[in-house]
Amino acid sequence: MKTYISVLSIAGSDSSGGAGIQADLKTFSALGCYGMTVITATTAQNTQGVKAIHSIPVNHIADQLDSVLQDITPKAIKIGMIDRPDVVDCLVDKLEGSDIPIVYDPVMVATSGDRLIQEETIDVIKEKLFPITTLLTPNLDETEILCGFKVYNLTDMRKAASYLQHFVPNAVLIKGGHLQTPVIQDLLVFADGKERVFESEKIQSSNLHGTGCSLSSAIAAELAKGKELEEAVNIARNYIYEAILHGKSIKTGKGSGPLNHFYHPQKQIIHEME
Repeated sequence: MKTYISVLSIAGSDSSGGAGIQADLKTFSALGCYGMTVITATTAQNTQGVKAIHSIPVNHIADQLDSVLQDITPKAIKIGMIDRPDVVDCLVDKLEGSDIPIVYDPVMVATSGDRLIQEETIDVIKEKLFPITTLLTPNLDETEILCGFKVYNLTDMRKAASYLQHFVPNAVLIKGGHLQTPVIQDLLVFADGKERVFESEKIQSSNLHGTGCSLSSAIAAELAKGKELEEAVNIARNYIYEAILHGKSIKTGKGSGPLNHFYHPQKQIIHEME
């Protein structure tokens, strides 16, 4: 019997299609995987900013997750926007103890600068969600919110990773794209202290909406294919680099446009079930 490589995104919806669930599904498809969703919130937003957020009732989030897990077991899970403590409790209750790799992109600030999370949710996330996370992928803004101090360089990123690993038992990827440097440095640190610094040229583009969502989804897709974590991060970063490069000259909306997710799409991967 044949099957697809299924990946689940638990995140918010972006009405403009550039970030959130929409970016996740595009990424999964572009990388040959079968995407599934649990929507935690709907946002009224466009390339210029977030206008409104509607939180999905937690019982409906639970119903969505139950419906998926009772029928289709994902090979990996990406978690994005979680805006309330009760949603954290719901997800941990259903996912704790699972051997499915979980990539958590702690979405707290939109590309436009809009805040997307309640303050009281952060402590609950650290206490309950971080311990079941395979890989945490904060950008610098999110890193500063989580750590409580400013991050200006790679030394600060290492300090932040050390702090976050008091809560995350596995790996942390701190994304350095917001630093004012010509080269982007992303720091991957494992539980045993091993680290790798990924470097890439910074592309001058105004079309960066959904970059973090797409990266975490790409990592989840590669983990679902069976890649080891370091290799999955490397492949995902290369995919995002090319998606930004191929999308920088395409105008979508009046603000920060999306990436070109389908610059070189893979065919749907089909596996033989054992």
